[in-house]
Amino acid sequence: MSSILKVDQLQDSGGNNLVTSNGSGVITSSAFGKVLQVNQTVFTGAKSTTSTSLTDVSGASVSITPSSTSNKILVLVNANDVQKSNADVFGTIVLLRGSTEIAQLGGQIGFTGTSNYNNVGSVSGTYLDSPSTTSSTTFKLQFKTSGGTFFINTNSGTESMITVMEISAW
Repeated sequence: MSSILKVDQLQDSGGNNLVTSNGSGVITSSAFGKVLQVNQTVFTGAKSTTSTSLTDVSGASVSITPSSTSNKILVLVNANDVQKSNADVFGTIVLLRGSTEIAQLGGQIGFTGTSNYNNVGSVSGTYLDSPSTTSSTTFKLQFKTSGGTFFINTNSGTESMITVMEISAW
């Protein structure tokens, strides 16, 4: 003996629709885990600092407005053509949400040795953030040096970027 169960919605205990049918065989599943929106900033031109305190990387910020407080933001960063001006110094690159540091992409990026202007290539990072807000949220980079000058985009034609993606929780 077979049984048939007919419903137009399946909901979780919080009342969130998991599966919906329009009655004509078209089924819509929840948006759980889907990318809802993507924003990106590409920053070009040489960026440098001689500060031993964290300072903003000019042009290295991007904003996104989450549609739900339970959604997450996946942040992808690629800083290219990273270089230092003096031997035996290091640089640091950090990711912030607003004014809050949320990740170090390069804590003490290794610049040891005797030669000046050592190029380490690219510094990349990925961070899954839970901002718990539906307000516009800005992600940005800051950097500092232990001495001399620290560069991102040493070659003025180089591009670096920050990409943010809203990932749905429901």
